[in-house]
Amino acid sequence: MPQQLIFEDQYKRLGLEVFTPENLENFNGNHFKTDIKVFFIPSGYELTVDFNHYKTKKTSLFFLTNQHLNIQKGKDESVLLFYNRDFYCIQIHDKEVACDGLLFHNVFEIPFVELDDSETTLIKSLFQNIQDELEGKDSSAEEMIRTYVKQIIIRATRKWKKQNLDNDTLRIPGSELDIFRDFSRHLEIHFREKHNVADYAELLHIAPKTLTHKFKNLNLESPNQLIINRILLEAKRLLFYTDKPVKEIAYDLGYEDPAYFNRLFTNKTGSTPANFKKNYITGKKYNI
Repeated sequence: MPQQLIFEDQYKRLGLEVFTPENLENFNGNHFKTDIKVFFIPSGYELTVDFNHYKTKKTSLFFLTNQHLNIQKGKDESVLLFYNRDFYCIQIHDKEVACDGLLFHNVFEIPFVELDDSETTLIKSLFQNIQDELEGKDSSAEEMIRTYVKQIIIRATRKWKKQNLDNDTLRIPGSELDIFRDFSRHLEIHFREKHNVADYAELLHIAPKTLTHKFKNLNLESPNQLIINRILLEAKRLLFYTDKPVKEIAYDLGYEDPAYFNRLFTNKTGSTPANFKKNYITGKKYNI
């Protein structure tokens, strides 16, 4: 299989690249930073997504946008599908399976689904179909590829819901799923300037107390805590991956008073921003 295949047409872009233990180092860095990414990973991989570390025990699909991804080691072939919003993921495509759906930008920060053997076979065949279209370069390849991408996302969305929203510990009825999804979408767009539950309740056209009660009834963290979590995640990214001073990061995240941001970060993480930047080595580890 060729190492990388690319489709480009005006603003639209999609690519597929295969990684083996011999070329995994090519993945790390900023090559795919701006792309939406669907990463097919077999068992036996170790990788970091932002500040969480994973070791795959089953074949998995990871769904990533602007998270920081680093692969420590892996065996067998992995396949990366990457594309921009102009190719697929415009909101009008499909609300639930678009880039602001359940797989990308969800408040749980769970970026993956695990696959059983039959699902692995299906997903591998869809990736193979995309490869064939990219190699064939037919005039209708773009639309065919988009249908395969959509199938991957639909199948993974169903699996993600079953694994994370409809299980023994958490059950979100379909009638409430829109609130959960729309809150996640608005939070990803506005977390830098909107820090209060009331701001998001207004965007969702419901009362702040109603929004809070809905999340409580779903056994989710409160909207206020989820807002803070998203701000802290971005703060950690900026502290660890950039050279921006703490004061500038505070301003970037919508805090006019850097001292207040310092207190919030310290209270919630147990470390000052400066100490986090200096001392962070590892984060939570997950075997999946």
